[in-house]
Amino acid sequence: MMKPVIPRTVQLGLRRRYVQAQRPRCRDVWPIDARAATVPEGWAGWPDGKRFALVLTHDVDTAKGAQRCRDLASVEEKFGFRSSFNFVPERYGVFPELRLELTERGFEVGVHGLNHDGKYFDSREIFLERAVKINRYLKDWNASGYRTPSMLHNLELIRVLDIEYDASTFDTDPFEPQPDGVRTIFPFWVPGDGELKGYVELPYTLPQDFTLFVLLQEQSIRIWKEKLDWIVEKGGMALLNTHPDYMNFGSGGNGREEYPADLYAEFLQYVKERYADAYWTDLPRAVARHCSQMLKKGN
Repeated sequence: MMKPVIPRTVQLGLRRRYVQAQRPRCRDVWPIDARAATVPEGWAGWPDGKRFALVLTHDVDTAKGAQRCRDLASVEEKFGFRSSFNFVPERYGVFPELRLELTERGFEVGVHGLNHDGKYFDSREIFLERAVKINRYLKDWNASGYRTPSMLHNLELIRVLDIEYDASTFDTDPFEPQPDGVRTIFPFWVPGDGELKGYVELPYTLPQDFTLFVLLQEQSIRIWKEKLDWIVEKGGMALLNTHPDYMNFGSGGNGREEYPADLYAEFLQYVKERYADAYWTDLPRAVARHCSQMLKKGN
């Protein structure tokens, strides 16, 4: 017997109403949770004495998003930035040519789960079974990083993955399916246990584009600016997760789940112009490697 399927338009409408209703109740913790500014024990700062770190990541949720990766990479190249693209291995065709081109252009490729069904942590057995395949893709793609779809996370279980870093958490985001924020705008160390090695956790600290522009239907980057300015003041990591799936790179009108890619370009320009030499930016892999030793010492 087939399960009933809720049309995407209905899903989107319900999520919009829920998020917009929740927003006034979350004003004390979103987009800024003041408790997240505590500096980790043993923290030695960013390379070259920079005030903050900027880390750009993208989750590519659909085949449509994969087709837009080159356009997104070109936008970042224009401003002198590089980022990571996280692909879902068994949801659509992740062509080797695209992965090779991105890495040759100086970008990073990561693994974004296995499919996009939201069942990763329904049981330990499910995740361990999927981890075997995820580890295979990590090896085949020469990938160092992982992020679970829908930001689902179980940091203890994720240790079975052969990774240098995970990016499945956030400092604060009460609108996510698993809304428990880690309350820090800094990377942190998840220690190993026995045969399982530890890894660096890189939480996203700027609101996701889907939340801002599709669910909340914001028309400007005001919230990105506000949160970034606060992170800079606290010396933290500004990690942004955006999706080419929802970016409109054309000149026509935006689709039901799209926003102008020009908003993302405006954010990059804001960082480059306002903060000039104040930020350290690198790929997530490099950020994890920089932080791993000092974070281990602090644990």
